[in-house]
Amino acid sequence: MASREEMSKSFGSNASVYEAGRPGYPTAAVQWLLDPVHRDGRALRVADAGAGTGKLTRVAVELGAEVVAIDPDAAMLAELRTHVHGVPTFVGSAERMPLPDASVDALLFGQAWHWVDAVAASAEAGRVLRSGGVLGLVWNIRDESVPWVHRLTEIMHGSHAEEMLADGDPAVRDPFDGVEARVWRWSRPMTRDALLAMARSRSYVITAAPDDRDRIESGLADLFDEIGAVGSEPVTLPYVTRAYRTIRP
Repeated sequence: MASREEMSKSFGSNASVYEAGRPGYPTAAVQWLLDPVHRDGRALRVADAGAGTGKLTRVAVELGAEVVAIDPDAAMLAELRTHVHGVPTFVGSAERMPLPDASVDALLFGQAWHWVDAVAASAEAGRVLRSGGVLGLVWNIRDESVPWVHRLTEIMHGSHAEEMLADGDPAVRDPFDGVEARVWRWSRPMTRDALLAMARSRSYVITAAPDDRDRIESGLADLFDEIGAVGSEPVTLPYVTRAYRTIRP
Protein backbone atom coordinates (compact mmCIF):
# COMPACT_ATOMS: atom_id res chain seq x y z
CA MET A 1 0.00 0.00 0.00
CA ALA A 2 1.28 3.47 -0.89
CA SER A 3 2.21 5.91 1.86
CA ARG A 4 0.03 8.89 2.70
CA GLU A 5 2.58 11.22 1.07
CA GLU A 6 2.64 9.14 -2.12
CA MET A 7 -1.16 9.20 -2.24
CA SER A 8 -1.27 12.96 -1.74
CA LYS A 9 1.01 13.50 -4.74
CA SER A 10 -0.58 10.92 -7.04
CA PHE A 11 -3.32 12.94 -8.70
CA GLY A 12 -1.29 14.67 -11.40
CA SER A 13 -0.73 11.40 -13.24
CA ASN A 14 -4.53 11.20 -13.71
CA ALA A 15 -5.36 14.90 -13.97
CA SER A 16 -7.79 14.58 -16.89
CA VAL A 17 -9.52 11.62 -15.21
CA TYR A 18 -9.81 13.64 -11.98
CA GLU A 19 -11.42 16.48 -13.92
CA ALA A 20 -13.90 14.12 -15.59
CA GLY A 21 -14.82 12.13 -12.49
CA ARG A 22 -14.90 14.58 -9.61
CA PRO A 23 -17.94 16.75 -8.88
CA GLY A 24 -18.01 20.50 -8.61
CA TYR A 25 -19.12 22.32 -5.47
CA PRO A 26 -22.59 23.71 -4.78
CA THR A 27 -22.59 27.46 -5.31
CA ALA A 28 -24.50 27.93 -2.05
CA ALA A 29 -21.72 26.18 -0.09
CA VAL A 30 -18.96 28.34 -1.58
CA GLN A 31 -21.04 31.48 -1.05
CA TRP A 32 -21.49 30.50 2.60
CA LEU A 33 -17.72 30.13 2.98
CA LEU A 34 -17.19 33.64 1.63
CA ASP A 35 -20.14 35.39 3.32
CA PRO A 36 -18.23 36.57 6.45
CA VAL A 37 -15.76 38.63 4.43
CA HIS A 38 -16.47 42.33 3.92
CA ARG A 39 -16.00 43.37 0.30
CA ASP A 40 -16.14 47.18 0.64
CA GLY A 41 -17.19 47.55 -2.98
CA ARG A 42 -14.22 45.65 -4.43
CA ALA A 43 -13.73 42.14 -5.71
CA LEU A 44 -12.90 39.59 -3.07
CA ARG A 45 -9.31 38.33 -3.16
CA VAL A 46 -9.38 34.55 -2.82
CA ALA A 47 -6.68 31.87 -2.87
CA ASP A 48 -7.69 28.30 -3.67
CA ALA A 49 -5.07 26.06 -2.07
CA GLY A 50 -4.81 22.46 -3.24
CA ALA A 51 -6.76 23.72 -6.25
CA GLY A 52 -6.31 20.57 -8.32
CA THR A 53 -8.08 20.94 -11.67
CA GLY A 54 -10.04 23.97 -10.47
CA LYS A 55 -13.35 22.52 -9.29
CA LEU A 56 -13.55 25.06 -6.45
CA THR A 57 -11.65 27.79 -8.32
CA ARG A 58 -14.31 28.13 -11.00
CA VAL A 59 -17.15 28.56 -8.48
CA ALA A 60 -15.26 31.34 -6.69
CA VAL A 61 -14.65 33.03 -10.06
CA GLU A 62 -18.35 32.73 -10.96
CA LEU A 63 -19.15 34.46 -7.66
CA GLY A 64 -17.05 37.44 -8.76
CA ALA A 65 -13.87 36.85 -6.78
CA GLU A 66 -10.33 37.53 -7.98
CA VAL A 67 -8.77 34.08 -7.52
CA VAL A 68 -5.28 32.63 -7.49
CA ALA A 69 -4.87 28.84 -7.60
CA ILE A 70 -2.14 26.97 -5.73
CA ASP A 71 -1.32 23.27 -5.95
CA PRO A 72 1.81 21.16 -5.34
CA ASP A 73 1.34 19.39 -8.69
CA ALA A 74 2.10 21.30 -11.90
CA ALA A 75 0.17 18.73 -13.96
CA MET A 76 -3.02 19.47 -12.03
CA LEU A 77 -2.54 23.20 -12.55
CA ALA A 78 -2.01 22.64 -16.28
CA GLU A 79 -5.37 20.85 -16.38
CA LEU A 80 -6.92 23.72 -14.39
CA ARG A 81 -5.73 26.27 -16.96
CA THR A 82 -7.55 24.42 -19.75
CA HIS A 83 -10.87 24.82 -17.92
CA VAL A 84 -10.51 28.10 -15.98
CA HIS A 85 -8.98 30.91 -17.99
CA GLY A 86 -7.28 33.99 -16.62
CA VAL A 87 -6.59 32.63 -13.13
CA PRO A 88 -2.95 32.91 -11.99
CA THR A 89 -1.57 29.52 -10.90
CA PHE A 90 1.35 28.79 -8.60
CA VAL A 91 3.05 25.62 -7.46
CA GLY A 92 3.03 25.56 -3.67
CA SER A 93 1.74 23.76 -0.61
CA ALA A 94 -0.60 24.56 2.26
CA GLU A 95 2.41 24.79 4.53
CA ARG A 96 4.34 27.10 2.21
CA MET A 97 2.28 29.29 -0.09
CA PRO A 98 3.81 31.71 -2.63
CA LEU A 99 1.72 34.64 -1.35
CA PRO A 100 2.60 37.84 0.51
CA ASP A 101 1.58 38.42 4.11
CA ALA A 102 -2.06 39.49 4.64
CA SER A 103 -2.69 39.38 0.88
CA VAL A 104 -6.05 37.56 0.61
CA ASP A 105 -9.54 37.96 2.03
CA ALA A 106 -10.31 34.24 1.87
CA LEU A 107 -8.27 31.06 1.68
CA LEU A 108 -10.18 27.99 0.50
CA PHE A 109 -9.33 24.29 0.55
CA GLY A 110 -11.51 21.90 -1.48
CA GLN A 111 -10.90 18.17 -0.83
CA ALA A 112 -7.47 19.15 0.50
CA TRP A 113 -7.21 19.91 4.23
CA HIS A 114 -7.01 16.20 5.12
CA TRP A 115 -3.62 16.07 3.35
CA VAL A 116 -2.04 18.95 5.29
CA ASP A 117 -0.07 19.34 8.50
CA ALA A 118 -2.78 21.19 10.43
CA VAL A 119 -0.35 23.10 12.67
CA ALA A 120 1.89 24.34 9.84
CA ALA A 121 -0.99 24.94 7.43
CA SER A 122 -2.97 26.90 10.01
CA ALA A 123 0.06 29.10 10.74
CA GLU A 124 0.58 29.69 7.01
CA ALA A 125 -3.11 30.48 6.54
CA GLY A 126 -2.81 33.00 9.35
CA ARG A 127 0.13 34.61 7.54
CA VAL A 128 -1.50 35.04 4.11
CA LEU A 129 -4.99 36.02 5.34
CA ARG A 130 -5.76 39.58 6.32
CA SER A 131 -7.23 40.17 9.77
CA GLY A 132 -10.91 39.27 9.55
CA GLY A 133 -10.29 37.00 6.55
CA VAL A 134 -11.89 33.58 6.29
CA LEU A 135 -10.33 30.13 6.11
CA GLY A 136 -12.81 27.86 4.34
CA LEU A 137 -12.64 24.07 4.11
CA VAL A 138 -15.04 22.03 1.99
CA TRP A 139 -15.51 18.40 0.98
CA ASN A 140 -17.89 16.56 -1.29
CA ILE A 141 -18.58 13.17 0.31
CA ARG A 142 -20.74 10.47 -1.26
CA ASP A 143 -23.90 9.80 0.77
CA GLU A 144 -23.24 6.31 2.11
CA SER A 145 -26.64 6.07 3.76
CA VAL A 146 -27.71 4.79 0.33
CA PRO A 147 -26.84 1.05 0.24
CA TRP A 148 -25.29 0.89 -3.23
CA VAL A 149 -23.15 3.95 -2.49
CA HIS A 150 -21.90 2.26 0.68
CA ARG A 151 -20.94 -0.76 -1.42
CA LEU A 152 -19.20 1.55 -3.89
CA THR A 153 -16.98 2.90 -1.12
CA GLU A 154 -16.23 -0.62 0.14
CA ILE A 155 -15.04 -1.58 -3.34
CA MET A 156 -12.94 1.58 -3.87
CA HIS A 157 -11.81 1.82 -0.21
CA GLY A 158 -12.49 4.82 2.02
CA SER A 159 -10.51 8.03 1.72
CA HIS A 160 -8.46 9.96 4.27
CA ALA A 161 -11.10 12.72 4.10
CA GLU A 162 -13.92 10.34 4.98
CA GLU A 163 -11.91 8.91 7.87
CA MET A 164 -11.08 12.37 9.22
CA LEU A 165 -14.64 13.72 9.02
CA ALA A 166 -16.03 10.58 10.65
CA ASP A 167 -14.09 11.62 13.76
CA GLY A 168 -15.67 15.09 13.88
CA ASP A 169 -14.87 18.55 12.57
CA PRO A 170 -11.50 19.09 10.86
CA ALA A 171 -8.77 20.39 13.14
CA VAL A 172 -7.48 23.94 12.79
CA ARG A 173 -4.76 25.40 14.97
CA ASP A 174 -3.38 28.82 15.95
CA PRO A 175 -4.27 31.52 15.10
CA PHE A 176 -7.72 29.99 14.50
CA ASP A 177 -10.11 28.80 17.18
CA GLY A 178 -12.54 26.12 16.01
CA VAL A 179 -14.82 26.04 12.97
CA GLU A 180 -18.44 26.73 12.07
CA ALA A 181 -20.03 23.98 9.97
CA ARG A 182 -22.81 23.60 7.39
CA VAL A 183 -24.07 20.68 5.29
CA TRP A 184 -25.73 20.53 1.87
CA ARG A 185 -27.28 17.42 0.31
CA TRP A 186 -27.56 17.09 -3.44
CA SER A 187 -27.13 14.54 -6.22
CA ARG A 188 -25.28 14.18 -9.50
CA PRO A 189 -26.43 12.19 -12.55
CA MET A 190 -23.50 10.05 -13.72
CA THR A 191 -22.94 7.65 -16.57
CA ARG A 192 -20.91 4.47 -16.20
CA ASP A 193 -17.87 6.21 -17.74
CA ALA A 194 -18.17 9.10 -15.29
CA LEU A 195 -18.48 6.72 -12.33
CA LEU A 196 -15.37 4.88 -13.51
CA ALA A 197 -13.49 8.17 -13.88
CA MET A 198 -14.52 9.14 -10.35
CA ALA A 199 -13.22 5.83 -8.99
CA ARG A 200 -10.01 5.99 -11.02
CA SER A 201 -9.30 9.51 -9.75
CA ARG A 202 -9.01 8.36 -6.14
CA SER A 203 -5.54 8.17 -4.64
CA TYR A 204 -6.02 4.62 -3.35
CA VAL A 205 -6.89 3.37 -6.84
CA ILE A 206 -4.17 5.39 -8.59
CA THR A 207 -1.47 3.98 -6.31
CA ALA A 208 -2.86 0.43 -6.02
CA ALA A 209 -0.85 -2.56 -7.22
CA PRO A 210 -2.07 -3.92 -10.60
CA ASP A 211 -3.76 -6.96 -9.04
CA ASP A 212 -5.59 -4.79 -6.50
CA ARG A 213 -6.66 -2.37 -9.23
CA ASP A 214 -8.00 -5.23 -11.32
CA ARG A 215 -10.07 -6.48 -8.36
CA ILE A 216 -11.45 -2.98 -7.81
CA GLU A 217 -12.37 -2.58 -11.48
CA SER A 218 -14.06 -5.98 -11.51
CA GLY A 219 -16.09 -5.15 -8.41
CA LEU A 220 -17.11 -1.79 -9.88
CA ALA A 221 -18.23 -3.44 -13.13
CA ASP A 222 -20.45 -5.88 -11.23
CA LEU A 223 -21.96 -3.09 -9.11
CA PHE A 224 -22.61 -0.82 -12.09
CA ASP A 225 -24.33 -3.65 -13.97
CA GLU A 226 -26.52 -4.26 -10.94
CA ILE A 227 -27.64 -0.64 -10.52
CA GLY A 228 -28.26 -0.13 -14.24
CA ALA A 229 -25.30 2.13 -15.06
CA VAL A 230 -25.00 0.77 -18.60
CA GLY A 231 -23.76 2.74 -21.61
CA SER A 232 -25.03 6.31 -21.55
CA GLU A 233 -27.86 5.54 -19.11
CA PRO A 234 -27.17 7.71 -16.02
CA VAL A 235 -27.69 6.87 -12.38
CA THR A 236 -28.00 9.39 -9.57
CA LEU A 237 -25.08 9.57 -7.14
CA PRO A 238 -26.06 11.37 -3.92
CA TYR A 239 -23.56 13.65 -2.22
CA VAL A 240 -23.19 15.43 1.09
CA THR A 241 -21.14 18.64 0.94
CA ARG A 242 -19.58 19.51 4.27
CA ALA A 243 -18.23 23.06 4.64
CA TYR A 244 -16.35 24.64 7.52
CA ARG A 245 -15.22 28.21 8.07
CA THR A 246 -13.23 30.13 10.65
CA ILE A 247 -12.13 33.73 10.89
CA ARG A 248 -8.57 35.00 11.27
CA PRO A 249 -8.39 37.24 14.35
